Amino acid sequence: MIYGYVRVSTNSQMVENQQFEIQCFCEKNNCQVDRWIKESISGTKDYKKRSLGKILRGVKKGDVIICTELSRLGRTLFMIMDILNLCMKKGVKVWALKENYRLGDDIESKVLAFAFGISAEIERNLISQRTKECLARLKAEGRVLGRPKGHKNKKSRMTGKEEIILEMVKNGEKIKTMAHRLKVHPNTMTKYLRTLCPYNRH
Repeated sequence: MIYGYVRVSTNSQMVENQQFEIQCFCEKNNCQVDRWIKESISGTKDYKKRSLGKILRGVKKGDVIICTELSRLGRTLFMIMDILNLCMKKGVKVWALKENYRLGDDIESKVLAFAFGISAEIERNLISQRTKECLARLKAEGRVLGRPKGHKNKKSRMTGKEEIILEMVKNGEKIKTMAHRLKVHPNTMTKYLRTLCPYNRH
């Protein structure tokens, strides 16, 4: 089965251009998309919680996923590597048209998939280590993680959400997105991140 994957970040963006590119490619290569996956959602959101995740759980060996470019799959290199590695393990082909990228059954793809797997594992370990070091530093400085007792009226909107914020940083979410989720101004979010983990750059 051939899947055509189209993703835009907001509802205001049009999907027709991506779909048109995929259709033109299929016509030139004498193939046809059997099922379209279209979604309006940020690429920073975990792909497992997107429509793409549902498709990846059900794909079978020999299936093909076509997208206009790899950035449609995700906004972070780590996420894209994770998706490609999963597809490789399942024997699913991924074609990204603009990069002229083809993940298939050839030895080059297998070597690349192995590199993806190693890189993803290293990145997971580094992220985990950085998060633990940051939390340890905060505790060593006497910072209390969580909502301070008896200070309900004086607490920041982000008090008690340190671990959630670190998780968003780990997932590569933008300042504006993080601020929107926590209902604070982006400048406030930036200042708080500098205080929380000054070694991170946003």
